[in-house]
Amino acid sequence: MMNKTSKTHDSLLRPGVTILGKWHQNRYVIIRQLGKGAIGSVYLCDANGKKAALKISDKGASMTMEVNVLKSLAKVQGKSLGPSLLDVDDWVTPQGTTFSFYVMEYIRGTSLQAFIKQNGREWIGVFLLQLLSDLEELHEAGWVFGDLKEENLLVSSSPTKVRWIDVGGTTLIGRAIKEYTEFYDRGYWGLGTRKAEPSYDLFALTMVFLSIFYPNKFTKGKNPQVTLLRRLQDVRALEPYRDCLKKAILGKYLTSTEMKQEISMAIHQEQQKHIKANTTRTNKQQHKPLALEVVGFLLVALGYYLSSLLIP
Repeated sequence: MMNKTSKTHDSLLRPGVTILGKWHQNRYVIIRQLGKGAIGSVYLCDANGKKAALKISDKGASMTMEVNVLKSLAKVQGKSLGPSLLDVDDWVTPQGTTFSFYVMEYIRGTSLQAFIKQNGREWIGVFLLQLLSDLEELHEAGWVFGDLKEENLLVSSSPTKVRWIDVGGTTLIGRAIKEYTEFYDRGYWGLGTRKAEPSYDLFALTMVFLSIFYPNKFTKGKNPQVTLLRRLQDVRALEPYRDCLKKAILGKYLTSTEMKQEISMAIHQEQQKHIKANTTRTNKQQHKPLALEVVGFLLVALGYYLSSLLIP
């Protein structure tokens, strides 16, 4: 819930309003609100002719923690796992109230659901592998993403890559998860604690890919574990990765590295299966181009992703 002070800055920040940083004197013109949550609100703004995302709140301590998380993510293997941090400052309103804000890179992109619907389910394995690589680095740096959900991810282009757009739930390993969304939270499903550990993120990652095929979500039912496994079983597009995703739901992976290795094997097996089906098919020449196309797409997509890892 937003408190009264948060509502005040929401009512003040209308399109066209200019925020002047108290310390750095940088100006940001509000374009529109992008979203809001427990910590604060995020706005699209104009920063000297360039679009940026500005997050503002009256909760200074929480904002400082988020800034520290962004700085930490920027140092992970020299890659930017989250949005690039551009500025940190305070804004004093005409009424004399002070709010903390920070400005970050505005990431343009498409939702996972829309991208996969448009470009094909062959990308599921590519994105699973990429997100597991990112989580691997994050976990090794001592953090858990926490509030991992489809709404906090966007697929950007050049190269095609999943980007994280909100790090507000990121928590140091060993502590209690500070921000979560019920559908993606294993505690809600009765399948684990809310302790920040790699397995918490891996459960949420599975729920991200389930949410792609269940956009309206679904309820727990009388037996949450049975509900989840049945829903997973019913999604044909997730069949190649079903065993891995089931293990993540049940908390069988201790590290993201374990799951990443098994997803890689699943992708390889899927490629081999298509190749074998193509080479053993007889008297069905008309189907060969399709099979070759599928295999080619898998290889190209995987190569495209692997090459993107070289780009910070």
